[in-house]
Amino acid sequence: MSDLRKVVIDGNEVEVDGAMTLIQACEEAGVEIPRFCYHERLSIAGNCRMCLVEVVGGPPKPAASCAMQVRDLRPGPEGQSPVVKTNSPMVKKAREGVMEFLLINHPLDCPICDQGGECDLQDQAMAYGVDFSRFREPKRATEDLDLGPLVETHMTRCISCTRCVRFTTEVAGIHQMGQTGRGEDAEITSYLGETLDSNMQGNIIDLCPVGALVSKPYAFTARPWELTKTESIDVMDALGSNIRVDTKGREVMRFLPRNHDGVNEEWISDKTRFVWDGLRKQRLDTPYIRENGKLRKANWPEALAAVATAMKGKKVAGLVGDLAPVEAAFALKQLIEGQGGNVECRTDGAKLPIDNRSAYVGTAKIEDIDDAKMIQLIGTNPRVEAPVLNSRLRRAWSHGATVGMIGEQVDLTFDVVNVGTDRQALVETAAKDMGGVQDMDSLVVVGIGALREADGDAVLSQAMALADKTKSKFMILHTAAGRVGAMDVGAVTEGGLEAALEGAEVIYNLGADEVDIDPGAFVIYQGSHGDRGAHRADIILPSAAYTEENGLFVNTEGRPQLALRASFPPGEAKENWAILRALSAELDATLPYDSMAQLRQALVAAHPHLGEIDEVAENEWQPIPVKKPGKADFRNAITDFYLTNPIARASSLMAELSANAKARKSAPMAAE
Repeated sequence: MSDLRKVVIDGNEVEVDGAMTLIQACEEAGVEIPRFCYHERLSIAGNCRMCLVEVVGGPPKPAASCAMQVRDLRPGPEGQSPVVKTNSPMVKKAREGVMEFLLINHPLDCPICDQGGECDLQDQAMAYGVDFSRFREPKRATEDLDLGPLVETHMTRCISCTRCVRFTTEVAGIHQMGQTGRGEDAEITSYLGETLDSNMQGNIIDLCPVGALVSKPYAFTARPWELTKTESIDVMDALGSNIRVDTKGREVMRFLPRNHDGVNEEWISDKTRFVWDGLRKQRLDTPYIRENGKLRKANWPEALAAVATAMKGKKVAGLVGDLAPVEAAFALKQLIEGQGGNVECRTDGAKLPIDNRSAYVGTAKIEDIDDAKMIQLIGTNPRVEAPVLNSRLRRAWSHGATVGMIGEQVDLTFDVVNVGTDRQALVETAAKDMGGVQDMDSLVVVGIGALREADGDAVLSQAMALADKTKSKFMILHTAAGRVGAMDVGAVTEGGLEAALEGAEVIYNLGADEVDIDPGAFVIYQGSHGDRGAHRADIILPSAAYTEENGLFVNTEGRPQLALRASFPPGEAKENWAILRALSAELDATLPYDSMAQLRQALVAAHPHLGEIDEVAENEWQPIPVKKPGKADFRNAITDFYLTNPIARASSLMAELSANAKARKSAPMAAE
């Protein structure tokens, strides 16, 4: 039930919800209020006092607009709407005073500060401050913290807005940061000097309104006005986080999150944010052909002719990798099936049914987590499979949702009800009488780890039966960014990976680096990095990485999103679809499109829902026949969060983070 109130802000009357704070009401009225500590996704601290406004008829002093609700305002003497002023002389004087206090101890190091040019303090000092200071005392200095290899600290610049403390505690779910001391001695610090143990910690760099927390890997490499900014989609996990790619010349300099309330809100995981150094290393930039056991460089006409010769008249199979855009999977399917071969994208052996979208995507949106009262996780560890989704689960839990867990018992940063670790626990849960749950908003989330074993289809059938019985929404939490899109275009073979590879003399590997190919077959590898796939290949065709070509990716909830090209592939490397199109001409089976636009038209004509960009299609609920699974424990899909794909494995920073995480797990305990 909404409690609408009228309030006059700077002479304009607006009607807003009484539960809103004044700062939100002012935003509704189109008035910008300066702030440092207030953030709409964090709890209210009310400690920077920059958002002061004048409440007419209230106390004769300015009020903090972030901490005062509209319903707390008094009406006028004749019952008129309460009046708030944001630009009166009182407010102007108050803001100048607050800014002067904030700058007492702030060092004058804008020219060398990494935040210069995109710093809230700098902008607001220009807009709301005065051009002189009355203080002549020496500035206070504090020691910098060591938070690990990702976040560099300059705590002398800190204005104690506590955004980083609130983010790490409320969203990331770790309790290592806080504020100690009082008055002049108050400082933000980490508990016993610990480094941060979270794969969401990079977000505090974006949250910090000054240059106290900046990106360590990006430090002193570029200024914001030198960068070209491109809106794109992340492929490090299957969530499809919206990102901005900043490039300087041909180099990717950093990744930043973009706001999308339905997917990642405004957070991204550390792998998403810091993997960019992997885009520069181990790159394939020229075709190679293996002769006498050794790879030698070749040119494109020679390499494509060699591939065509190898494929003609042979039994061919195609593998679609985890990072392949939909267009490449679609083109590969047409090319290989035109040669009488099979294509398969479920390279990890996941038993996902072919023509049943409700069984390989589900019926839930990511946003459904927010309202869920009961969430059942099966064989998944969202903290490493989709850290941003895990923080959403944490928020649902903090709002009172019960989270049940069947599978490996891991620390998800919030309390879960351990139902069991094996398939028997799932069967028993699905057989239970769920009387009270049917009327609640509930959700069943199945991890890919639960579906990769031989009885994966039986596990899926039990999970769908549980969802059916409890009238829950159903979600498959994928780990591969390209998987749902490849399933949508039908890049699958009845019987899975084994059936696709059975008897294949030539295997066309489109960036599948997570699969071991047995000796014997002739392997053509098309990919961006010299990883496992390239080591096994007889011919290597270098292709673009996800920041170097336009592509369509469908995320784990079935939402098609466009990734846009931010830079160009290195050396001779070409876009994925263009390589397949050129090869089809060599094979005398030319694919019917000469541009990305024509390819997309063919793609949308065949699969209309892929044309609905940023829309989650409704999937018709089709439970599969219930089977009995085996007895084994569930095993999660990801063991090392930082090294899940060829780009991450090429990154030296990810290698360091992985080593740190291992060392942290095996930390020796003192016996005394």
